Amino acid sequence: MGDALSRSSSVPAEVSSVYSVPLEILEEIFHNLPHDQVIRCCSLVCKQWKEVADSDCLWRERCRREGLLPRDVTRTPDDWRIYYVLRKKRRNLLKNPRAEKEFQFWQIVSNGGDNWVIEKPIWPHPNPEVQKNFVTSYHMCLKSQEIDLKSEGYNASFMDQYQPPIKITDWYASRCNCLYKFQVDLLNQTKKCIQTFGPKTVYIEEQNNHLWYCMTHTFRNYGPGVRYIHFMHGGKDCIYWAGWYGVRVTDSCVEVCPEVE
Repeated sequence: MGDALSRSSSVPAEVSSVYSVPLEILEEIFHNLPHDQVIRCCSLVCKQWKEVADSDCLWRERCRREGLLPRDVTRTPDDWRIYYVLRKKRRNLLKNPRAEKEFQFWQIVSNGGDNWVIEKPIWPHPNPEVQKNFVTSYHMCLKSQEIDLKSEGYNASFMDQYQPPIKITDWYASRCNCLYKFQVDLLNQTKKCIQTFGPKTVYIEEQNNHLWYCMTHTFRNYGPGVRYIHFMHGGKDCIYWAGWYGVRVTDSCVEVCPEVE
């Protein structure tokens, strides 16, 4: 029995030699594998594979091949692997930001006046892909959306260790004199607020009703514990006319970003 166990636990020479391949060949193999497989599997095979899988030169070259290098060549990432992963995963975490699916995925917080409605922009949006916007009425209209970071692929240990920048943008415009309200909260596992961006309510005068404005903010150094992002916006008109003469919002965005862009 002892001899059998000894024989079964030994690794044949021809198998172990597979792990000792020339460095340049190993790197090329890694370049042709999915990045998550390189990180989660290949780095566990042996010391050599881990060194290659963790090396900056591997991920810098992968960024170069895939056209993911920073726009500002004078700035370089501290960790090319993290930079690569964040660039690959970067996307808008808000669903239905342009009202293309009516109010799907949005939670109506308040529905004042004649309620929320969806219309075509009165004036073209800077992004030509935007063909619809949400419109508020003569009493406060607010809607929100909550993002579960884990379900979007950003697990707890990653968020706590790296605390990547979280960039928020929201586009708004008026039709008449109106108010615009905006707030984003970073929440922990129990939905307790860790950090908030809530600027003062914006008053927009009627003469500016053809202009689109962009509200933007980037959360940095927010500490460990962030598990959810709560996004809320809306407003109302200030003349109390029946119908929809309040603020218009569209093309909202929440992104987890690399530090260097």
